[in-house]
Amino acid sequence: MKQQKLGFIGAGNMAGSLIAGLIADGYAPANIWVSDPNQDKREQFSASFGIHTTPDNNEVVNQARLVVLAVKPQVLRYTAQEIAAAIRQSQPLAVSLAAGVAIADITRWLDGYSSIVRSMPNTPALVKSGATGLYAHASVGFEQRNQAESVLRAVGLTVWVENESLLDVVTALSGSGPAYFFLFMEAMETAAVQLGLAPQTARILTQQTALGASRLAIESDEAPAQLREKVTSPGGTTEQAIRVFEESGLRATVEAAIRAAQQKAVELSQGAGVE
Repeated sequence: MKQQKLGFIGAGNMAGSLIAGLIADGYAPANIWVSDPNQDKREQFSASFGIHTTPDNNEVVNQARLVVLAVKPQVLRYTAQEIAAAIRQSQPLAVSLAAGVAIADITRWLDGYSSIVRSMPNTPALVKSGATGLYAHASVGFEQRNQAESVLRAVGLTVWVENESLLDVVTALSGSGPAYFFLFMEAMETAAVQLGLAPQTARILTQQTALGASRLAIESDEAPAQLREKVTSPGGTTEQAIRVFEESGLRATVEAAIRAAQQKAVELSQGAGVE
């Protein structure tokens, strides 16, 4: 797989993150192609990674065995229609990063071509700590699924869902999820400053606490509830804070927020393929 030619249509942040991760994972820059209409971006990618760049999307399709569609959802239809003839001829695996655009729509825009995997990465992929949900069209075989997974795994963890609609849940949970944690961190910092800590001290302590808690959750075999109980001594400060969270309806608020995000993802997905 690491000798296979890979193509990226679109030279945005996510494409750059994936390429950096792939090269660090042993992929040869000479086997990676990127297209983008912006000359400055092409020059930046060429200088940063030593890869092939071109303004021609069809050239990337003709070169690569796996093509990542790394364009914004609102331009995916135009891009797919532009490369439809080339992609049907060369038949690479197409991996879409476009949020909310269903495989049925991409297939229609590609004149019936269906070797497509949808992915829902999140922004921590930019620091090689991403979480990506994947869904494959029924025509995509085991080997192609492995190929798609190996690309996204270069920037973090990957999971497969067997129902495309579940990508809307992935969007609400891990796609939007970093913002939830940032909001909580923001609230913690603000409270600490109001209680007298210097802003920089509050930020450092909040960041390290978030990092430490995350590492504990990942490296421990215990569920979050068990880890929380271990920190919560009876009659102690943590118990007092947890009581306030519970009494204020934190769990219900989180559930309502994720449901709202999931419903919005459904709405966006339904609207993305409108002619």
